[in-house]
Amino acid sequence: MTRPVSNIVIVGGGTAGWLAACLIAARAAAGDTPPLRVTLIESPDIPTIGVGEGTWPTMRATLDRIGIAESDFLLACDASFKQGSRFDGWLTGAPGEHYYHPFVAPIDGDPRDVVAAWQASQPDRPFAEAVSAQPLACARNLAPRQRAMPDYAGALNYAYHLDAGKLATLLMRHATGRLGVRHLRDHVTGVDRAEDGDIAVVRTRSSGPVTGDLFVDCSGHAALLIGSEYGVGFVDRSGDLFNDRALALQLAVPPDSAIASQTSATAHAAGWIWDIGLPTRRGIGCVYASDFLSDDEALDILRDYVARTAPWAAAGTLEPRRLTFRSGHRERFWERNCIAIGLSAGFLEPLEASAIVLIELSLGALIDNFPVTRDVMDIHAGRFNTLFRYRWDRIVEFLKLHYVLSQREEPYWRAHRDHASIPERLTDLLHIWRHQPPSHHDLGMIDEIFPAASYQYVLYGMGFPPPATRTMRAARSGDAAAALRQVDHRARTLTSSLPGNRAYLSALRAAAHQETI
Repeated sequence: MTRPVSNIVIVGGGTAGWLAACLIAARAAAGDTPPLRVTLIESPDIPTIGVGEGTWPTMRATLDRIGIAESDFLLACDASFKQGSRFDGWLTGAPGEHYYHPFVAPIDGDPRDVVAAWQASQPDRPFAEAVSAQPLACARNLAPRQRAMPDYAGALNYAYHLDAGKLATLLMRHATGRLGVRHLRDHVTGVDRAEDGDIAVVRTRSSGPVTGDLFVDCSGHAALLIGSEYGVGFVDRSGDLFNDRALALQLAVPPDSAIASQTSATAHAAGWIWDIGLPTRRGIGCVYASDFLSDDEALDILRDYVARTAPWAAAGTLEPRRLTFRSGHRERFWERNCIAIGLSAGFLEPLEASAIVLIELSLGALIDNFPVTRDVMDIHAGRFNTLFRYRWDRIVEFLKLHYVLSQREEPYWRAHRDHASIPERLTDLLHIWRHQPPSHHDLGMIDEIFPAASYQYVLYGMGFPPPATRTMRAARSGDAAAALRQVDHRARTLTSSLPGNRAYLSALRAAAHQETI
């Protein structure tokens, strides 16, 4: 059991598999004894799902860590900048109603002081726009950086919108061409276990047996290793999150059209619509719960949205791709010498783009606490399982928060407010937050997947009543009030100096074209 862990086998490609290959291979150090080897087995017949088009700001550090230049990434993946999310119609469904969840945190200060200052000086202004300059940059479709800045640096915190298929292709080229990853295009036909229960070999149709010390299951919903082989159960979270279907399409855009700086999420009678802007297209999808909406009704809602927001498109002829899913996750994510990453670990509706960040966080936890020998692997696995069960629970609660605060009266939205469907911990937090704003006291992990600021943006964006301002707290909020006054100044400075997304990305592409001439 003290044998070294040096031979890593990844089953499955796509975003999860190729991110795993790149990050694990990039971890390898020259002179490692024995050397770290990474093999990825990818079925040639299984397409990637390809609708995970939104990332978190963590992706910048991930790309930097594996050695991909930002300009190369932007061009290869038809990518654009994402600075947060905008939620339309979630509170009452009234026309024009919206709020932002930006990536830049509110002004510094005790949350109680910040909220008290907001209520005292700008109570009629949306919370996010009062405490952060980023919503104005989003409203004007601005890039978060200038081209002269170093890679992955910005004047505002940012992530990306991207073509998920092109990302997988870029990562594959980088992994095999730069990082020494072995790539097998083959079908996994079976698994052989060692006497102790570990996976010893995955058998393939054409390449024969592939041995390994650690197996990474990136086989998607099939979960060939963690599910089919080890039988680790699935925790169904559809009682918390009702959505189970989506209609997705990709819509070409005029070449001079504005590129949105945020993911837009527009609520409808039984779900919501995502809208993600790339330089050449918009990815649009209608997420819904089949218990409350038929497929034909969802198609009508999607086509109506396209007709309103993309009048150049023939909305009535669009035939989107239909996806079915079940919100939930594995009971355990690391079993013996098998760790599940990506869809094999679980899936939740893409409301806050948690899919890719969970891949990144899972790989970060694996790499930063890598089991050097087999005898410590079970210890690492136990810690990993505890951490990621905590993280999946927090994501479920945070997504549910968007629904329980709504005042919409359709049956779907009323059902979300039923106390029986609200996680107990979230119910307790909502009681606490009537008396104090969300803070680090409510979120105990050092690396919370959603920090207190995210909860503040959703709570107050959805009209949750802020705590009553006490005289003592008002007296202590002077610094916060002064900082609020600086937000408008910073917003004006940024909007006068930052380029538009379209201008930035067009100039980047033109410069790359000149270099190839």
